[in-house]
Amino acid sequence: MFIAQTLPTVTSSWYLSLAALLFAIGAVGLLVRRNPLVMFMCVELMLNAVNLTFVAFARSMGDLGGQALVFFVMVVAAAEVVVGLAIMVALLRRRPDATTADDVAALRG
Repeated sequence: MFIAQTLPTVTSSWYLSLAALLFAIGAVGLLVRRNPLVMFMCVELMLNAVNLTFVAFARSMGDLGGQALVFFVMVVAAAEVVVGLAIMVALLRRRPDATTADDVAALRG
C-alpha cells in the first residue's frame, strides 16, 4: 500500500534565512581574511545574498520589480569584479610577492 507523504513547503522565510546565513558568512570572511581575492569573493557572496532576498520578496509579493533590481545588482557586481581584478593585476605587476590587502598602498603614485 502506497502512502503519499506531504513534503514541506518552501516559504519565503527559508530563502530569507539562507540569505542571512550567506550574508553573515560573507561579512565574517571579509572581516577576517586579508587576501584581496578572497575579500572580493566574500563581497560577491554578500551581493548574492542580497539578490536572493530581492527574489524572495519579489516572489512573495508577486512583483517583478525585485527581479529587475537583481539584474542591476548583478551588473554592478560584474563591474566591481572587473575593477577589482584590474587593481590586483596592477598590484601584482608592481610587487609580485604582494598577497595581502595592506599591499594596496604600494599603488600610490
